[in-house]
Amino acid sequence: MSIPSKTNPFYSPIKGRGTANNLAGRFAITLVEVDENDENLALLETSSPKTEVRYERAKSIISRNNSPDVPFRQSINPYKGCEHGCIYCFARPTHAYLDLSPGLDFETRLVAKTNAAYLFEEELAHPNYRCQPIALGINTDAYQPIEKELKITRELLQIALAHHQPISLITKSTLILRDVDILAQMAEKKLVHVAISVTTLDNDLKRILEPRTASGTTRLKVIQTLREAGVPVSVLAAPVIPFINDHELEEIVAASAKVGAQSINYIMLRLPHEVATLFADWLQQHYPDRADHVLQRIMDMRGGKLYDSRFGKRMTGEGVFADLINQRFHVARRKYGLDGNRLSFLDCRQFKVPPKEGDQMPLF
Repeated sequence: MSIPSKTNPFYSPIKGRGTANNLAGRFAITLVEVDENDENLALLETSSPKTEVRYERAKSIISRNNSPDVPFRQSINPYKGCEHGCIYCFARPTHAYLDLSPGLDFETRLVAKTNAAYLFEEELAHPNYRCQPIALGINTDAYQPIEKELKITRELLQIALAHHQPISLITKSTLILRDVDILAQMAEKKLVHVAISVTTLDNDLKRILEPRTASGTTRLKVIQTLREAGVPVSVLAAPVIPFINDHELEEIVAASAKVGAQSINYIMLRLPHEVATLFADWLQQHYPDRADHVLQRIMDMRGGKLYDSRFGKRMTGEGVFADLINQRFHVARRKYGLDGNRLSFLDCRQFKVPPKEGDQMPLF
C-alpha cells in the first residue's frame, strides 16, 4: 500500500471533531463529491456538524470472537460510532456496514442499542450460556458522552452485578466515575477489571488526536479514584504513534504507576481500511513537515504496508522500530514495578442464572 495522497484543502479541521473528511465507506455504491470549485458549498458540508443519535432495537447483544490477540472471547458494545472522535480509532471502518462514512459520520451519526439491558439478561438466562468474562465497550467507548443521558452502560453493569457476571471495561472517559458505586461492589466480588486508555499527557496533542476525551492528567486522576474505591485498574498506552507520541511512553508508564495502576500494556497504531486515509489526511493537516516520515515508519513496521492484519503482529508490528518500542516499554515497566500482572482474576464461579419468565419464586 502506498502512502495516501495529500489532504483535500477543503477538509480543514473542525474544532471538537477528529476529522472533517467524510470519505465514502468501502461498500458504498453511490458516491457524492463536493465540487472543489464551489468553496462555499464545500465549507457548508463540514461546518459545525451536530451529533445525531439513532435508536436501535438490537437482535442480540453479546458478540463472540476467537482472536488470539485479545484476552476475551465475549464482548458487548452498547453504541455504534463514537463521539470521542479519535482519528486513529480502529472501529471507524465498521460504520461502512451502516452505509455511513467511517470519517465524520462515525463521530456524529451514532447508534444506541436501547434494548441492550433486556437482551443482556435474556442471553445470560439462555440454557446454552456458559459464563465467561465479558468485555464492555471494546469497539466504541461505553462511556462516550451520550451515555450520560442514556445510561445503557450503567444498566448493563447493574445486571452484571445482580447475576455475578464478570465484566472488563476499557474507557478514556471520566464518566466511569458516575458508576463507581456499582464497580466497587463488583470489585469486592472479583467481578470487574477496568482499563484506562492513556494515549498522551500532552493536552495540545490530545485536542487534535482525540478531541472529545478527557486529558491525560484527568485520566490519571480517574485511575487514582477507582483504585481508592478498590477497583482493579490497568492502563493501556495506545496507540503508540511513531514521531507523534512514542517519546511519551516512559512518562506514561511512570505516571500510571504513581497513581496506583496495577499493570500496563501498549498497542502500536493500527490503520485498517479507511483509517489509513483518514490518518494520513490528519497528518497532512497537523504535521505536514513529518507526515511522510511517520507513514514511512509505520510501513516499515507493517511489511511495507500501512496495515498488517496478521494475528501476533497487528498489535505490535515488527522490525527494528517495533523492537525498539517493545524494549523501551519492558524496561520502563520493570523500572516502575508494573512488569507483573497484579490484577485479581475474574471469578465466574459465582454466576447466577437469571430467572426466566414462568419460573417459580423461592418458597419461604
